[in-house]
Formats: sequence, C-alpha cells, structure tokens
Amino acid sequence: MTASPSSPPPPIWNEPDFRRMAARALHGDPAEAGKHPRSSDFDLNGDMPAPSSETLRPAAVLIPVIARDVLSVLLTERTAQLPTHSGQIAFPGGKIEVGETATEAALRETHEEIGLEARHIEPLGFLNFYRTGTGYLVAPLVALVQPDFKLSRNAEEVAGIFEVPLNFILDPTNLRIDSRVWKGGDRRFYAIPYQERYIWGVTAGIIKALHRSFSSP
Repeated sequence: MTASPSSPPPPIWNEPDFRRMAARALHGDPAEAGKHPRSSDFDLNGDMPAPSSETLRPAAVLIPVIARDVLSVLLTERTAQLPTHSGQIAFPGGKIEVGETATEAALRETHEEIGLEARHIEPLGFLNFYRTGTGYLVAPLVALVQPDFKLSRNAEEVAGIFEVPLNFILDPTNLRIDSRVWKGGDRRFYAIPYQERYIWGVTAGIIKALHRSFSSP
C-alpha cells in the first residue's frame, strides 16, 4: 500500500510534538477512556461472534515510546509456549488484578515481562479501550520512557525485545489489511510488516487506534 501522489508526507515526530499531541489526544483517566467508542478485533469482521461486555476481562498494556533522538516504540515477541497469542508481537501488559488500577497493571506487567522499571516511565494517558477476540477489554497506556534503562527479559513469556521508529509506526502507509482463514471463515486484520517482523492482530489494531487518535483534528 502506498500513498497517493497528492497525500501529504507523514509528520516527523519529535518529543515536544509528541507530548503536545498526547496531551490533546489521550485520556488522563482510564474511566473516561472507557466511555468512548472502542476499537476491536471485530471492526473488520462484522460476522465474527463477539463476547458480551459482561464477560470481558480487564487488561492493560503499555505503549512505551522511547525518548531517543529519533523516537521509537518498544515491542516484544511472545514465546511459542504461551497459551494465547503465542509467537506474536505485543506491547508489554496483561490482566488487571483485583485492587489494581490500569496504570498499576501496565507498569507491573511491563516490569515482570521485560524488567523496565517504573522510574523510567512517564505515563501520558490512555487510548480508547480495545476489545479482543479472546475476551479481554484492554486499556492501552501511552508513556514516554527515558532511554537510560536496562532490560531483563522473562524468558518464559518473552522471546525477544525490539524497537520500531515511531515515524514508521505512525505512518499510515505502513499499515495494511491482511486476511487468513480462522475457524472456517476468512478473517481480516490490520498488519504492519517491519524488517523480519510481522506485527498484526491486537497489537496492530491498537496501533490503528493510535493512528486515529493522533491524526484527529
């Protein structure tokens, strides 16, 4: 997929611009984010049976934007033995435990998965929630991360850690719609190929939501 000749070039994001856009586009309170229309795995698949809202399990992920000279987004590759989304590219995160806030869950899971300490993380706000086909309601927390961190990968959950330039992530020409047969039906999903990686499914759907929030007037 390529931009048309008349399409403006995507912006080159720097930290001040990203902070200003985040202040405008994100929700400071996850309860407020939960009131807005949700993106989901079902947006491209209207015939796909969706779980009822009452059965959705709360989860949170961190979208870590690393404050390097060229901003980048940190992603993980899940191990092959995990029961769900095995081998896929993901943001660090997981279930919200009883008594936790969405922010606390995102920071705890990030530390458990990749060893990134909360002192390096500056939460900026939440995207609208995301419904997954596996029955989770995900609160995506966008944060700036200072680059003087050290990581320690949980080998049971994380097979690899890598970064993608934010300019690449937020360039809509890099986002495409792919499909594959799943449970006897043709299922469509967003995908972002990057070098040897293939970002798709929930992660690419959340990135699509990030596009939507950061490009809205």
